[in-house]
Amino acid sequence: MRALHFHPFGRTRALSLTRPPVRTPVAADRVPADPAAGGASGPPGRTRPAATVPRLSAAECGLLLIRLTFGLLVAGHGAQKLFGVFGGPGLTATGRSFDALGYHPGKVFAVIGGLSELAGGLGLALGLLTPLAAAAVIGVMINAMATVSGAHGLWVQNGGVEYSVAICVVAFALAAIGPGRLSVDRFFPWRSGGWPAAAVALGLGGIGAAIALSI
Repeated sequence: MRALHFHPFGRTRALSLTRPPVRTPVAADRVPADPAAGGASGPPGRTRPAATVPRLSAAECGLLLIRLTFGLLVAGHGAQKLFGVFGGPGLTATGRSFDALGYHPGKVFAVIGGLSELAGGLGLALGLLTPLAAAAVIGVMINAMATVSGAHGLWVQNGGVEYSVAICVVAFALAAIGPGRLSVDRFFPWRSGGWPAAAVALGLGGIGAAIALSI
């Protein structure tokens, strides 16, 4: 229903005497509450959306495959040095090799090198303290390049640094990328890597290698 309203300057306009229509909420406006969140929150008439569990992505599964393969192989090298398994020389023979390279006492440095590979490799495989695990592996490889393979060029068939460089790069990249959701580190900030984690891996690995080379 409309009525005429007379304006002082001679104009008229229609005024509605009825109430404006009220929009009725539909079912789509209401979102089920999240029971874990303790009920609804926010403006009246709306509830919090239910949380969804993210699916595993191909990238996460691929990262896990890299960590397991790379980490377990590195750990196997450490076990060869320490325990003589997988056709390795064992601690006594490894100690003599370290003595020949100028690391004295050789057996002590053999233990340090073997444990660094074993613990670092297992840490990368499990995604446990990933920056420190990467630092342990990087430190051993820097020492290997400085004392053994560095004088033989790049390619491994000539005894060069190819193998050690590849291991260093992968360990550093795992620290920079982070171990991902399928890891023990999933509850810690470095799960997603970043520059701080990469700096810890490279910095501690370099410092450890420098100390070992200077003794």
